[in-house]
This record gives sequence, C-alpha cells and structure tokens, in this order.
Amino acid sequence: MIDMHTHIFPRISREEAAALDPQAGPWLRIDEAGQGMIMRGEQAFRPVIPPLWDAAARLEDMDRQGVDMQVVCATPIMFGYALEAGRVMPWAERMNDLALDYCAAAPERLKALAQVPLQNTELACREASRAMAVGHVGVQIGNHVGDRDLDDAQLVEFLDHCGRNDIPVLVHPWDMMGGSQRMKKWMLPWLVAMPAETSLGILSLILSGAFERLPRSLKICFAHGGGAFAFTLGRVDNAWRHRDIIRQDCPNPPSSYTDRFYVDSAVFDEKALKLLVDVMGCERVMLGSDHPFPLGEQQIGGLVSKATFLDDAGRRRILAGNARHFFNLT
Repeated sequence: MIDMHTHIFPRISREEAAALDPQAGPWLRIDEAGQGMIMRGEQAFRPVIPPLWDAAARLEDMDRQGVDMQVVCATPIMFGYALEAGRVMPWAERMNDLALDYCAAAPERLKALAQVPLQNTELACREASRAMAVGHVGVQIGNHVGDRDLDDAQLVEFLDHCGRNDIPVLVHPWDMMGGSQRMKKWMLPWLVAMPAETSLGILSLILSGAFERLPRSLKICFAHGGGAFAFTLGRVDNAWRHRDIIRQDCPNPPSSYTDRFYVDSAVFDEKALKLLVDVMGCERVMLGSDHPFPLGEQQIGGLVSKATFLDDAGRRRILAGNARHFFNLT
C-alpha cells in the first residue's frame, strides 16, 4: 500500500515561527506528557499526535496497518500565502529541508512533497524545481491564494511549469470559505466548506478553459476524493448543455476532463467510493488517508481493500499502482 496523502508538522520552535510571522507564525508545542499542540503565535490551533512530528511513531503506525510507503506533506497552516513572498521563500526552503530530514528515518518508505511560496510564481517555480532536485517527489499547494483560484493566470503559469518539468502536484483545500461567519460550530468548515473548496479548484480549471492551455503531461491530484465534484458533476454538465455562460470558456462537457486529474480515496464510504470510481475510473484514484488527523481514514486502506465492487486489478491500482506512476516511484 502506498498512502499518498498524509501530513507532517516538524518540531518548529516559537522563535523559528516568529521569523515568518511574529504574531501568528505556526509552531509546535509539546508538553511533558508528549502531547502536541499546533500553535499560531500564542494561540492554540489544533491538538496533534506524535506521528505528525516523529517519524519513528509514524513507522510504527505504518507497520501496524500494513502500509508500505507514505507520501508526506505540510499541514496547510504552514503555507504562509498571506505573507510577503520574500519572507516565505526561506521558510519554504527550511520546511522542505525538514521534511526530507523526517523522511531520512526510512527513505525507502517515506517520501516528501514540497511546499512553495505560491503567492509569487517565479519563487514558487524556483523552489519546486530545487525541491525536486534534492529529493522531493512533488509539491503540495493550496487550492487558492487569497481571492485567486487555480484559473488565475499566475497559478496556471505555475501549473504549466510543473507539467513541463514532471513535478507532480497535490492540491489541498485550505482557508475555507465561510469559516468565520455561518459555519462556526460542529466542524462545519471541514465538513461543508472543505469539499466545496476542492470542487471549486477543479471546476475553476475546467470551466475557465485552463486545462485546454495546460500540458497533458501535468500530473495533478485533488485531495479528499475531489470534494463534492463527483456528486455534482451531473449538475455541472447539465448547466454546460443549457447555459451558454458555462460554455463560454469551456469548449467540451465538464465530464470530459476527468482524464486530466486524479483524486485520492478519502471518502470513507463504499457507495461514495463506487461513485468516485465510476466518475474518475480506477486509473485516476489513489489511496489517501489524511493520516494522522482524526478526520482521516483510521484503518488506512480499509475502504479500498474491502470494497466489494472492485476487482483485484482495480484494487491494486488504487492501493499502489496509480501512486507509483503519479510520483515516479520505484
């Protein structure tokens, strides 16, 4: 099993975080009992467990669950997109080096995705290429930078760079819409806005015509099963057929673009996984757990392994084969 969507948060000190953002830089506080808390400046953000920062603890989890390899990436709070790019560039370099240090505990089993200062295309391209040269297997980006979605010309330029330089891209939702107003309780930003953000990222590339301009060599994957995309695709196709405003920049039915991107399998329900495979095809779905967060798959690979509608070949593709191809893994 190759789990291609997992997170880390290195043991960043308060002082290191303050160099990025004196008021709200993200860092890791670990108490005497070994429990972790991601901090934003002096404010507690999220309790976390040792596999997030301790590679040995992660490897124990992987052994217990029969996972052969994990691809790790930054916790999105580490992105720093709202800050000045010149300050974020050395931060991204440092975080990427720390990610490789983490993976050095078992380099044949742990692979890293880089983060980049996506608010500046030139710097983002430079760091993506540097990171690949020193051992990363791809990059992780957020699905937007402020009000700029993935169809923004500069973000398309970054994706073009990745496509032309064989840099795989994982798109992760973050900074969710409505989080400070109507969705304050019950983790609704994660349950409602996060799937919407992912769908927005996919549709921004389809409906804007960006996929028509990007090279087919681009390997791009959307986390969390592509959010609400698979369930709402019929609605989107219906709109494309009956409203010319939808067709203005999108020359082909939206459903015809599912061969341009991948999704992970983190949907937690067999019926949802079947719909996802029906829409995307077995060749476009990869095992992703969101480990080690509570909203991730607790028994990694359990959903795919037990899915009654999959044959052995399809199951093998989702559990490992597709990720091996996507990330050029041996």
